[in-house]
Amino acid sequence: MTNQAAADLIARSNRLGSDPRVTNYAGGNTSAKGTEIDPATGEEVELLWVKGSGGDLGTLKEAGLAVLRVDRVRALENVYPGLEREDEMVAAFDYTLHGKGGAAPSIDTAMHALVDAAHVDHLHPDAGIAFATAADGEELTAKAFGGKVAWVDWRRPGFQLGLDIAAIKDANPDAVGVILGGHGITAWGDTSDEAEANSLWIIKTAEDYIAENGKSHPFGDDLPGYGALPSEERLAKAAALAAHLRGLASTDKAQVGSFTDATVVTDFLGLAEHPRLAALGTSCPDHFLRTKVKPLLLDLPASATVEESIARLDELHAQYRADYQAYYDAYAADDSPSIRGADPAIILIPGVGMFSYGANKQTARVAGEFYINAINVMRGAEAISSYAPISDEEKFRIEYWSLEEAKLQRLPKPKPLAGRIALVTGAASGIGKAIATRLAAEGACVVIADLDLEKAQAAAAELGNTDVAIGVQANVTSEEEVQASIDAALLAFGGLDLVVNNAGLSLSKSLLDTTVADWDLQHNVMAKGSFLVSRAAARVLIDQKLGGDIIYISSKNSVFAGPNNIAYSATKADQAHQVRLLAAELGEYGVKVNGINPDGVVRGSGIFSSGWGAKRAAVYGVPEEELGKYYAQRTLLKREVLPENVANAVFVLCTSDLSHTTGLHIPVDAGVAAAFLR
Repeated sequence: MTNQAAADLIARSNRLGSDPRVTNYAGGNTSAKGTEIDPATGEEVELLWVKGSGGDLGTLKEAGLAVLRVDRVRALENVYPGLEREDEMVAAFDYTLHGKGGAAPSIDTAMHALVDAAHVDHLHPDAGIAFATAADGEELTAKAFGGKVAWVDWRRPGFQLGLDIAAIKDANPDAVGVILGGHGITAWGDTSDEAEANSLWIIKTAEDYIAENGKSHPFGDDLPGYGALPSEERLAKAAALAAHLRGLASTDKAQVGSFTDATVVTDFLGLAEHPRLAALGTSCPDHFLRTKVKPLLLDLPASATVEESIARLDELHAQYRADYQAYYDAYAADDSPSIRGADPAIILIPGVGMFSYGANKQTARVAGEFYINAINVMRGAEAISSYAPISDEEKFRIEYWSLEEAKLQRLPKPKPLAGRIALVTGAASGIGKAIATRLAAEGACVVIADLDLEKAQAAAAELGNTDVAIGVQANVTSEEEVQASIDAALLAFGGLDLVVNNAGLSLSKSLLDTTVADWDLQHNVMAKGSFLVSRAAARVLIDQKLGGDIIYISSKNSVFAGPNNIAYSATKADQAHQVRLLAAELGEYGVKVNGINPDGVVRGSGIFSSGWGAKRAAVYGVPEEELGKYYAQRTLLKREVLPENVANAVFVLCTSDLSHTTGLHIPVDAGVAAAFLR
């Protein structure tokens, strides 16, 4: 980057965006003005660099900046058609771009261009929004900041708000920023450092005022019976509720979930004023665009049983959907976008915590983070005044704004498995790791379960952060550890859609050399293990009412008789028949159960590298390093089978292309005639 103003802007943005006190993920925007030579004329021109639409300050890079000509943006005042048609001004920004223009300009671009300051920050700090949503916010702003911060009444972001702030700055030469009613703050400065300092001063002053002048118990007294449960009990109840809650939140469209039992949430739910405040909903546009206008709140104490909670949640969910439809019907115009779904994005459970939902884990997690921001805002506003968010009508004008709809339409097309949650056993290496890698690449959230926790976590880290994959320890022969791995999936991602029974091992021994311990080990890991995993997963899939997939990684040996392989092949035959039995039993719940019969997967295989390969090579009379080639030459296609080939079959089985297929075994063996299914 050659322009110093733009470089300083990115550095400032990254600092501000990395501090949760200052703004939330993808919230707010920053800008800088500076000069460059116009290549077309050779003359110096004043440019505006501003964070583009949908970007995040904390991770902002040069590619995330929109670049516009300041003179041309300000010239738009001459053609501004008025408030009723201000949305047209967003398209007009295309005619003010410099060069290729960089990222798409956001709706706040006018604010940054029209305010007569070299550097401008628009942020969403909790303390600032507390003033913005206080019933007497204008008076409090004057009292707390003197003449250094002005007040701007609520107005939907756009060209007119930019004109308003510019006029207020001109009328208040001593002001360093404004509180935007119902929304956030904007600050400015002649230098990047000055703008940043002014932003931080406004935030610190607001925080100090609340701390020094606010009520000590803004959420009221303790509400008997609504306090946080002990940690272990809290998490157990959350896991027990998670599948049913995800089913409710996915009535219109499948969602991924996120759970938190953060103290800020459980404390809020344990205090007397939480029902009143939750019903008021959030205020800042960045908040309710992700959390919806209000959460679904369970109105039962922490002592309510799981069964009692589910029964009441079903009633509350039906009412929530009716209320949301009524909200849409009350404010929708003929040209409003269609309703996007009437299910809650936030579900609050007293004594337990908060579940949040979105199209993927990051969106779900961020929605929860935004509701925590909203709790902090409510606390601050109630401490110094009373919380008074913008009206439902104004919320609707933001939520179903044509410009917001256009932003949604610009989102990339979801990957095939987006919104699906997978658990793969034995997934730290070999076939299981290849399956987990493919599922994650296709958009699924993945739980890698393995006997070795360190390896499971390392494999998960290779796939991405914890929004993509987590690693858990699971000995599939243990009912308790299997349930713990399912619970981990529920708490990490809100539910479960796809289970792959892949964990296994093999002992190559003849009948006479096979001990009872050998037999039991093989059957405990694969036959019993698959049964335990499938049973625990089926409970979740049935409770969610979203269908799902259970896939068994069986073997060619489930149908092919080979020498010195009695224990392994017998348990693979057991797994193969489990596929047929479960397909028959779970079909009524929309759950598909299918199997894959690989053969000769040598490269990357944990089974082959642990001694099985050497023993099979000895049986066939070939060097171990040539075992893969040997297997390939005995196939019809003369191709070596790789872990990725098995992963491909798993992917195909769980896509919509095979939505009507269950009870099937797919051979992934490059063609072994003796193992043809018939």
